[in-house]
Amino acid sequence: MDYRGILDTIHAEVAPHVGVGRVASYIPELAGVEPAQFGMAIVDLAGGVHTVGDARVPFSIQSISKLFGLTLAFQLAGDTLWERVGREPSGNPFNSLVQLERENGKPRNPFINAGALVVTDMLCSRYTHAENALVQFTGRLAANPALDYDARVAASELRTSHRNAAMAHFMKSFGNLHNPVDAVIDAYCKHCAIRMNCIDLARAVAFLANGGTNPWTGERVLDASSAKRLSALMLTCGTYDAAGDFAFRVGLPAKSGVGGGIVALLPGECGICVWSPALEDSGNSHAGSVALERFTDLTGRSIF
Repeated sequence: MDYRGILDTIHAEVAPHVGVGRVASYIPELAGVEPAQFGMAIVDLAGGVHTVGDARVPFSIQSISKLFGLTLAFQLAGDTLWERVGREPSGNPFNSLVQLERENGKPRNPFINAGALVVTDMLCSRYTHAENALVQFTGRLAANPALDYDARVAASELRTSHRNAAMAHFMKSFGNLHNPVDAVIDAYCKHCAIRMNCIDLARAVAFLANGGTNPWTGERVLDASSAKRLSALMLTCGTYDAAGDFAFRVGLPAKSGVGGGIVALLPGECGICVWSPALEDSGNSHAGSVALERFTDLTGRSIF
């Protein structure tokens, strides 16, 4: 596969879309990010790295961290995790409280904020500093032990986390949060503030493209069946309430974040990350979504 030529074509075609949309200004520290940036990286399972644009610029991964938190929690809890978190698309914004009361405090899936808070609660029950455990785990997946979270972004997010705190208290009233709300919110804001670049993230998601085995260390992260199931959740729930349209346009398992990043994977071939901070109303990167759609068009590769 001529990834170099494909990336160059994508870069040229996506140029008119870069900067279209709005950055995630509800997190004050992200409000000042320059929207007219674009980077993309493909890391194949042999370790080949192919990049274009701002692929080496670090950014706040935000909700992409939910994928790594879910993976670590699944290692600890296995299928008992689904007793506390569902596996269905929500059809509502990622920070909505609407379904929680009707469904007795059980979030629809682990990729909306309520679900990620329950997953973080599971990590808090196991680790004294859940955010550090997740940073270290993600660093192993990305073959980058120097990863860390941005303390300024985490503090900025914590100051504006009232809706997340409301969801956490509500779920605690149903018995679906076991640790103090403040501790869970603190850990959640810190792991959303992990800083990575496109290369880091393309490497970090490659274990799912490799049937659950980390290609860089040989570590069995998940068994093949569990890797398949988490990839399926990415396809159906990973891009907020636009997951159906994203699957229709792109056809790859993906997880997005309001920092402008989207990770995706092509089973048996590669991990992919694209970053452009300006967002569609759904919270997905506009230029990033277009770039991934063009990737599957140009390569003829998708899961379908």
